[in-house]
Amino acid sequence: MVGIILASHGGFADGIFQSGSMIFGDQQNVKACTLMPNEGPDDVRAKMQAAINSFDDPDHVLFLIDLWSGTPFNQANILLGENEDKDWAIVTGMNLPMVIEAYTARMTMQDASAKEIATHIVGVAKDGVKTMPEDLMPAGAADTAQPEQQHEQPTGAIPEGTVLGDGHIKIGLARIDSRLLHGQVATAWSKSVNPDRIIVVSDNVSHDELRKTMIQQAAPAGIKAHVIPIKKMIEVAKDPRFGNTKALLLFETPEDALKAIEGGVDIKTLNIGSMAHSEGKVAVNKVLSLNMEDVKTYDKLKEMGIQFDVRKVPGDNPEDMMSLVNKAREELEKK
Repeated sequence: MVGIILASHGGFADGIFQSGSMIFGDQQNVKACTLMPNEGPDDVRAKMQAAINSFDDPDHVLFLIDLWSGTPFNQANILLGENEDKDWAIVTGMNLPMVIEAYTARMTMQDASAKEIATHIVGVAKDGVKTMPEDLMPAGAADTAQPEQQHEQPTGAIPEGTVLGDGHIKIGLARIDSRLLHGQVATAWSKSVNPDRIIVVSDNVSHDELRKTMIQQAAPAGIKAHVIPIKKMIEVAKDPRFGNTKALLLFETPEDALKAIEGGVDIKTLNIGSMAHSEGKVAVNKVLSLNMEDVKTYDKLKEMGIQFDVRKVPGDNPEDMMSLVNKAREELEKK
């Protein structure tokens, strides 16, 4: 595995390391190396060397650095020059999309070298720079998504009854997450699943124009986001025109997921991301809070043969959902 060093002036590298872990999960062979105000060039180079020595494979190292020509870059460049025979590379202008893409590349391009990953992540880092309102973007800078992120979709109205592919929509992931489309979904899960569309299935959100707009704007480059009511999702699941579509479905609650499944949406596994705490709910771990209605819903889903995958991000170890449900049941029955 390629080792990754995040290097910066001050605590920026520590912060982006923490942010990357929140979005993509804890990563092995990644170290943050910071140059603090009371330190000099030798200090940050020593930190980098210690990080390299700790990696499983120090022959393959990618340096992600904040600023070209700054001290962290200069010291990394010295180390690079001393190890020209190794697969080492430096990329500057570090931002969070760059770091996430580097993590993704290590996971999906397992045989890729540090130099290949360095080349791959530059475009994504540039694409992470956007403005709102969108018309503030300089001319020619708006459409920088990488070719592999663009999904071919039919254009124009497709006549009813047309069969595309095998006539059945492909559900790459069905997730329950009260936050719906956010950083972990837009980066970690969308890169893991590689969907054509992200579909938020919610009666509540489909009638909220502000939330709908925000979700559509939060979609990753090259992937369209839609917000539809449960009834519409049931219709889509039966419509042969979606046979070439691979979707990532997002449900705000387990109750919405149950309604969709009972209506005929072919979901065999539900990924459980987060369920926000509110009055009447009990917390069963750091991100999941359930009330008695949720408990009964998960019981029903279990009876229907639905499997549960309790993970915030792809790299997490899954938890046992029914153990969490039973924990909630016990605490709620005491009240």
